[in-house]
Amino acid sequence: MSADTLTGTARGTGAAPPRTPADRTGRGRAPRWTPGRLGLLAVALLLVVAWLLPLAWAVATSLKPEGETTRTPLEWVGSTVTLDAYRTVWEAGDLGRWMLNSAYVATMTTLLTVVVCAMAAYGFARTEFRGRRLLYGLVLAGIMVPPQVLMAPLFAQMVQLRLVDTYWGVILPQVAVPAMVFILVAFFRGVPRELEEAAFCDGASRWRVFWKIVVPLSRPVLAAVAIFTFISTWNNFLWPFLVTTDPAGMTLPVGLVNVQSTYGVRYAQVMASLVISGLPLLVVFALFQRQIVRGVAHTGLAGQ
Repeated sequence: MSADTLTGTARGTGAAPPRTPADRTGRGRAPRWTPGRLGLLAVALLLVVAWLLPLAWAVATSLKPEGETTRTPLEWVGSTVTLDAYRTVWEAGDLGRWMLNSAYVATMTTLLTVVVCAMAAYGFARTEFRGRRLLYGLVLAGIMVPPQVLMAPLFAQMVQLRLVDTYWGVILPQVAVPAMVFILVAFFRGVPRELEEAAFCDGASRWRVFWKIVVPLSRPVLAAVAIFTFISTWNNFLWPFLVTTDPAGMTLPVGLVNVQSTYGVRYAQVMASLVISGLPLLVVFALFQRQIVRGVAHTGLAGQ
């Protein structure tokens, strides 16, 4: 019997037509615009505008002639749209080399951070050893220590190790990240122990279980940790500024600041520098947005 026949029979007898799976689950219906939904939408729109407005102003300022950036009243568009600020910033410094330096430092720091923090987190989450709670407590306490407090002793250590003005002098102090260890511990504790116990029964070692079972199951959270680490390392200015003096070894934020300080405060060039340094991060976020969302969801911290 066809669906039309059933509907006609139901109408003839006065009975309600049979409910479809979409009716029972509520799917397929248009969303009800309740006051609560409208309020959340209004707040979301305000947050989007608050985030996009400074970015739009930076782009607009970078496209103005330098003499019109401080003219009052303020205008979004200058008399002409020009790329002179971008051309000047590019020619004044070695932006190509600085970008490569930032990419290398950020990539190596990300790889080492993921490996070191993942192994440390698995040790805290799955192994028992004397002093484990105390050591994990010290790691968590490191989250509350401002990085600026450690700059002087870290710099002295780099001097003793002769790592000043080297890539490893920039990379190594950024590898140990207590916050990432905490995130990974929270995820590893949620991995079913039955999978590991089955592998142990088959004769697998702890090391093999970690690399062959736990790491593949942890790809979403590891991807999120990697992306967060890459972004924070790319944006890091203070430590590379302290440990590098050779222009050939500078990262992009440090090199752009040196160019600006050399030529004074020129707002169009400052905004052009910010746009140039931020474009790679926008590309990374656009490409890996799904992995970021999945990683945050898999940590179990999204609702906390």
